[in-house]
Amino acid sequence: MNKNLSRRSFLKSSGILASGLALGGIPLMKGCAHANRRSQDTAFGLQLYTLRDVIADDPQGVLRQVGEFGYTQIESYEGPQGMFWGMGNTGFKTFLEDHGMRPVSSHANVFNNFERKVEEAAEIGMEYIVCPWIGRRDTLDGYREIADQFNERGRIARDAGLKFAYHNHDYTFREQDGEMPQDILMQRTDPDLVAFQLDIYWVEITGESTIEWINRYPGRFTSSHVKDLTAGNNNRESTVLGTGVIDFHAILPVARANGMKYFLVEQEAYAGTTPIDAVRENAEYMKRLMRG
Repeated sequence: MNKNLSRRSFLKSSGILASGLALGGIPLMKGCAHANRRSQDTAFGLQLYTLRDVIADDPQGVLRQVGEFGYTQIESYEGPQGMFWGMGNTGFKTFLEDHGMRPVSSHANVFNNFERKVEEAAEIGMEYIVCPWIGRRDTLDGYREIADQFNERGRIARDAGLKFAYHNHDYTFREQDGEMPQDILMQRTDPDLVAFQLDIYWVEITGESTIEWINRYPGRFTSSHVKDLTAGNNNRESTVLGTGVIDFHAILPVARANGMKYFLVEQEAYAGTTPIDAVRENAEYMKRLMRG
């Protein structure tokens, strides 16, 4: 049994299997396998930073609503109550599971107490710990140094049973001294140690093509932030999915074909709506998008 599978989940799974055997076994289990595969294909998640203005006041109440909206995957971040929102790592996992969700990753300051954060994330079965920010480097050598640090942290994460990833902003997709910093990060890091979380909004806002980058580095972008971009030339902000200009229907099949596993909603601006309403509306869009 997977060491990260809770006793409750194991018993639940065992009951399903027992029922399958009682009803003739193999056909029902095959049907369950197909259903689980379909469920995984349509699953989507949420980066909790989307709810930064409201979650700290009532983490459990806000997370309960997130589960009701249809999100099944949660990416946390280091908020005012830490990655686990005052519940501790095991309490956080249990609460999410009780409400139909699971913690798949978290953003974290990977340059401070990294080993402890890795251990806590690995203990509850998270798959990724993600570096969310490095800032623009003054020289290309600065990106090379960061890439080397990523490889070191990737080894630490791997040894704990976790994966390390880097989340981009726009500055690595803007040419600097004749090169693209994102190329340096991807080419200098070991694919077995460092994965990349593709923030689609930050790529598209630079005028670069998300699809071209995914095709250029197959298998390296394993998760994404699904975040839409308002039209126009000024004050371009993130917006409710489907109301902006990004063609997610074209991007999704390419991403899946190249190994992307997690599609995590994020929104940072709320013109005309509220964080909770935006999260609900984004869930409805994702249900349609993931069904194709």
